[in-house]
Amino acid sequence: MNISIVIPLLNEEESLPELCAWIEKVMQTNNFSYELMLIDDGSNDNSWKVIEQLASKNFNIRGIKFRRNYGKSAALNVAFEAALGDVVITMDADLQDSPDEIPDLYKMIAADGLDLVSGWKKKRYDPISKTIPTKLFNWATRKASGINNLHDFNCGLKAYKKEVVKNIEVYGEMHRYIPVIAKWAGFTKIEEKVVQHHERKYGTTKFGLERFVNGFLDLMSITFVAKFGKRPMHVFGFFGTLSFLFGGTVSFYLICEKVYKSFYNIPTRDVTDKPLFYLALTAMIIGTQLFLAGFLGELISRNSINRNNYQIEKQF
Repeated sequence: MNISIVIPLLNEEESLPELCAWIEKVMQTNNFSYELMLIDDGSNDNSWKVIEQLASKNFNIRGIKFRRNYGKSAALNVAFEAALGDVVITMDADLQDSPDEIPDLYKMIAADGLDLVSGWKKKRYDPISKTIPTKLFNWATRKASGINNLHDFNCGLKAYKKEVVKNIEVYGEMHRYIPVIAKWAGFTKIEEKVVQHHERKYGTTKFGLERFVNGFLDLMSITFVAKFGKRPMHVFGFFGTLSFLFGGTVSFYLICEKVYKSFYNIPTRDVTDKPLFYLALTAMIIGTQLFLAGFLGELISRNSINRNNYQIEKQF
């Protein structure tokens, strides 16, 4: 099978018939063998009934329905596990992504040998309240991940080599960072393609401004886990040691100063009367806690079932 098209959706009953007809037209025009996977993420409208009706007329359509809303990442992860196509293409269900982009995306993976192609909505039809935070989000992600050739990490229109989706796990709200997850898994052939962005035709957006706050928190999380997930002592132990040494050095200095001045009968305050002593004591306590956190992290890491889970590209 050439292509698996994955579309997570929530309350998109109006757009589904038009979207599926558009995709079918593109597939037939290019003689692609394909499956269209529609993942209903707990819709409370008639989206699932529409999916059943569409599937009854088109055997290429597969439907997956969640009992409740789990989020886009969960929908993508389930679909990635079930996908059969050599190339997996994801897109949104709101008709803002154009199926006409599919042939070029497929070629970039199948013919050009890329691992992942991310769409770039260079010209967006979104309010400024959405575009400005999006630019800041993408800038921060480029700096943190080192993937400097992508301008739009959160674009729903992406294409993947089959091996990529079978070797990554998308959870929480990490769908924004799939290129980052793929890079940390060893898939480094990542490029972007300028794609068309259409205005929303039906319904309203399912994402609010809180996604930008959650996005930056998720970026910090995935960066830390990717770099230090298998060696937490390297970060906790390092900062813990620095904090403890700082506190210990200051405390030793204050005690030596007190002994020296007492020996020569120089008037001086008690060590415990100096604010700097309590700052040093706090630094020592924090250092000890960080070191213990790293130690516990190492114990957890060493007992994880994935502690020796490495990506092997080839072997003979």
